[in-house]
Amino acid sequence: MERVPGSPDQGLLRALAGMLDDSHLVAFEDIPSLIGRYGRLAGFKEIGVYLTDLRERVLRRLPGPGEQDARPGELGIDTTLAGRALREVRALRGGPENGGPASWWVPMLDGTERLGLLRMTPMSEDDGLEDRMRHISSLVALIVVSKRSFSDRHALLVRSRPMNVAAEMLWNLMPPLTFATPAMTIGAVLEPAYEIGGDAFDYSTSGSRAHVAIFDAMGHDVSAGLTANLAVAACRNHRRQGMDLVRNSEAIERVLIEEFGRGDRFVTAVIGDLDLETGAFTWVNRGHHAPVLIRHGRWTSTLTCPPAHPMGLDLGLPVTLCREQLEPGDRILLYTDGITEMRSPDSGEFGLGRFVEFVIRQNAAGLPVPETLRRLIRTVLDYHGDQLQDDATVLLVEWHGNAHEKLSP
Repeated sequence: MERVPGSPDQGLLRALAGMLDDSHLVAFEDIPSLIGRYGRLAGFKEIGVYLTDLRERVLRRLPGPGEQDARPGELGIDTTLAGRALREVRALRGGPENGGPASWWVPMLDGTERLGLLRMTPMSEDDGLEDRMRHISSLVALIVVSKRSFSDRHALLVRSRPMNVAAEMLWNLMPPLTFATPAMTIGAVLEPAYEIGGDAFDYSTSGSRAHVAIFDAMGHDVSAGLTANLAVAACRNHRRQGMDLVRNSEAIERVLIEEFGRGDRFVTAVIGDLDLETGAFTWVNRGHHAPVLIRHGRWTSTLTCPPAHPMGLDLGLPVTLCREQLEPGDRILLYTDGITEMRSPDSGEFGLGRFVEFVIRQNAAGLPVPETLRRLIRTVLDYHGDQLQDDATVLLVEWHGNAHEKLSP
């Protein structure tokens, strides 16, 4: 951004620098005060912060000074202009209120994670307004992410009802629901968000390799949550010691048996690595549903691999390392049985075919990965009358290859 004397850019630069300097000693609930100190310097009459709830159904306002005890306002993601701005990941201009200036709804992103929106009311509009709004929203997003992990107020703001202990453990264990680099995009969804028991996912990057995994522990209670928690922690620990996929899954099983006994608790899983340079995907299947490959907008195949027994049963079946060469644009779906096998009293199972066809249709509509998965989980919940008897989890990995296409968050 070129600095032009007397231009709005100078005020923006001073505002961004001031917010960044002051952010080091700001708590999560003080973020509106921080923005308020510098908003006018950047050319904005008012800036409000709205965050998505855990299930991405509503946007909730982060209360400002003197409003700490006030119930935050809610805006529906599927029914409002603000929600449309979030769904489409683009700034949208609202109408003026009470004869004053119009406000803008500006997405607030951490990479591809849609944190929420800023409601920004500029003092005036010019050709550089959208750039200024984007720069401010980027910085506020980074501040929110840096403060939220140790803030109970954030947890209360994004939750609509109390969470059980197993879900509390798992939500604090797993990485964000979305992540992207120029070479790949990862997205995930989990339900029931407040009572999830034994499902979990994990991903990481190291150089030119991305690691992905999905776990389904026996049961739907605190014990299942403990089992899934231990499996994910063991997987990370062994991976960071340099173990390959086969040895890692075997080591996870030993940890589970040492802690719970042979056969008392077990976990199914698919654990894989994606070479981001070549597109080679390698994985092991520990008694889990086979991954699905979507290529050229079509359901190409399930990625079959001789499954070993679930980790914790110690049945002695060999663990096979399997390999698939991906093409640019390929998507891999990992999922648990709560997505496909739950039955509706009226319509039977949701089914693998319905699941995959839904993802393909949303992809054809040009929707980004996070919005596709948000709509998927809403469809699954609607199909089952908003009541799931088992955990339902999806992890989607898209390899962009060497096309270097611009990402749509």
